[in-house]
Amino acid sequence: MRFRCCFMLLLSLAVLASCAQKVIPPSDFFKDAPPVPPGFKYAKEAIAAVASGKIELIDPGIPAPDSVIETKDIEYGRGGDKPLLLDMYLPQNPRGPVPALVFIHGGGWKKGDRADYRYYTIRMAEAGYAAFTISYRLSGEAKFPAALEDCKCAIRWIRANAAKNNVDPNRIAAIGGSGGAHLAMLVGYTDAPELEGKGGNEGVSSRVQAVVNCYGPCDLTTDRARTFSDVVTFLGKSYEEDPKLYELASPLYQVKPGAPPTLIIHGTIDELIPIEQPAQLCEKLNAVGTPCEFDPIPGWPHTMDMAKPINERFRYDMLKFFAQYMPPAPASSGTNAAQ
Repeated sequence: MRFRCCFMLLLSLAVLASCAQKVIPPSDFFKDAPPVPPGFKYAKEAIAAVASGKIELIDPGIPAPDSVIETKDIEYGRGGDKPLLLDMYLPQNPRGPVPALVFIHGGGWKKGDRADYRYYTIRMAEAGYAAFTISYRLSGEAKFPAALEDCKCAIRWIRANAAKNNVDPNRIAAIGGSGGAHLAMLVGYTDAPELEGKGGNEGVSSRVQAVVNCYGPCDLTTDRARTFSDVVTFLGKSYEEDPKLYELASPLYQVKPGAPPTLIIHGTIDELIPIEQPAQLCEKLNAVGTPCEFDPIPGWPHTMDMAKPINERFRYDMLKFFAQYMPPAPASSGTNAAQ
């Protein structure tokens, strides 16, 4: 019940700026993807469908099967004087070092929990990947770039402990939804030393080889974003006080040659994060030579992957994307950290 209520709350926020859906075709990469169920014209219609039980939601509390090794509450670093924790899901008896998928939860940078991605991490571990879901300092505890520093610290821990966990340190992806997608993009697109933090494993690379952006904000400098209370609280300053800070925290401004391949999945009636933002991001990534695979989901709103049939499409997209851009290395490959 709590999960359903949270889903409806997020959809309600999206309705505040409701407008008709825009049609943007997906890239050819998804031409063989399973079809999604018919969507809606407005997000408020999706709210009604959830409330009436017409939309089946995923079960975030599914148990880990015997094929998955679950280890919870691992300390990966320190955020100030606070321990930073992650949960790890590994496939039983892999044939060699496996790619790592790092899931970053959303919640407007002010709430949310790493357990929100338990469903994904278990499913991805079943598919043969090492999957992690991480906690980070929220905006009520510390301001930007604290959350980004924590995410980068988690990547460093995973890479530093790759050998003992049978992880390929040269195949790590950052994945997130909403605010977590924003952080995943910044993990992938930034490399400034001042954004690394001092949480642990300094000197180990925090680079990732792929990014998955599920309905995340790409530009915090827009008129709408700069006045949104969650953004101002997250950054700790108004746009007028520090416009450069808003640019630093905007993935769209951080794209440069060498950015990792990116998968974008976004609903066409997402009014919390207009679909024009990921479209602009994809154009910029392509302009610098970075592959970008964009799957706009017609008639579906923010946090749509909580709906079971849409979640199946998300996981299909992710697995195809990882197979293309971050395939498992041969069992004989070395385990040197990524450059």
